[in-house]
Amino acid sequence: MRLHRNLVYTTIDSLNAIFNEGEYADKVVARALKKDKRWGSSDRKFVAETIYEIVRWKRLYAEIAEVKEPYDRDNLWRMFAVWAVLRGYPIPDWRQLEGTPERKIKGRFDELSKVRALKESIPDWMDELGVKELGEKVWAKEIAAQNQPAKVILRTNTLKGTKESLRNTLMDLNIETEYLKDQPEALVLKERANVFLTDAFKQGLFEVQDANSQLVAGFLDVKPGMRVVDTCAGAGGKTLHIASLMENKGQLIAMDLYESKLKQLKLRAKRNGAFNIEYRIIDTTKVIKKLHEKADRVLIDAPCSGLGVLKRNPDSKWKLQPEFIDNIRKVQSEVLESYSKIVKPGGKLVYATCSVLPSENQEQVEKFLKTDIGKEFTFIQDRKILASESGFDGFYMALLERKTK
Repeated sequence: MRLHRNLVYTTIDSLNAIFNEGEYADKVVARALKKDKRWGSSDRKFVAETIYEIVRWKRLYAEIAEVKEPYDRDNLWRMFAVWAVLRGYPIPDWRQLEGTPERKIKGRFDELSKVRALKESIPDWMDELGVKELGEKVWAKEIAAQNQPAKVILRTNTLKGTKESLRNTLMDLNIETEYLKDQPEALVLKERANVFLTDAFKQGLFEVQDANSQLVAGFLDVKPGMRVVDTCAGAGGKTLHIASLMENKGQLIAMDLYESKLKQLKLRAKRNGAFNIEYRIIDTTKVIKKLHEKADRVLIDAPCSGLGVLKRNPDSKWKLQPEFIDNIRKVQSEVLESYSKIVKPGGKLVYATCSVLPSENQEQVEKFLKTDIGKEFTFIQDRKILASESGFDGFYMALLERKTK
């Protein structure tokens, strides 16, 4: 187990882009993995996992290394040295790693790990908010779970095949998967692999989608032939799942504020063989008004803090600000009031987020049910899913039905 200079240099360059230039970790990692065609899978795995690990534990490693933002290259090397020592790598005799104080690093790790915000490597405000909303005991478990690397979960595209046939196809490519209990379309990868390079992916046999994210479309209770509206479709992971549950029969309207996201969804839909989707950009209020009381089912996958998906997006711990969460709660209230009018009498609505905060979830639904439009809805059920209980992403979903007139 030894460190290779070219892999470590790429890691340092990538951390500089994420920490000092504001780039998103997933984009930086994708770019880094294309740097050298001669790298094998273990080289690429080292680069990707090391970047994500240091991003995830940024605050803790910076405290141990005694460096402060903005980090210069020497600072980044010191943080890398902390990672290497704590992971048990022998420190090579490179100029940048000279004088790495191994015993001091281990001692500071033990000492700083007594403070939860440092141990779990999160901003103080996030720790305070988590305790306030979930309570000390639940939050402590939840943030620890959110610091575990996310598993890779596939969702079988049932428009093109079964879970069993997909599993066999992947087995032929030496990609081993396991079934997930009570998840009709999910497969979990036993080991990380770049599934996007496989012919099975290019042919649209599956999408990569977290296990709990896969529950949302099923919660909406769609049937073939319905008119369904996904109001915040984005790049369309849940839209494509809905299309497969509708068996391509009926009308599925995918809406978003951003044309670029819908263009991405169009490409994915083509690959998936999902052809019952219409695309509408929400560029005026008329787009929503035209659909008032027209849909059997409406999904509001609301914009949120993303505090249920930190394991998947560890850099959002450092990009998120308390003011953003205050603003996003206002947006959630507005979209719930506005988009709920699309549901026809007798139709159903699902409000969902990838947050674990009650203020973004059940409290939003309770507040909505007291509004004029909300009084026309009956609360059916909701699901609060914590990463600490499920092992996957944190999610919330509430099912409401519009009363018949």
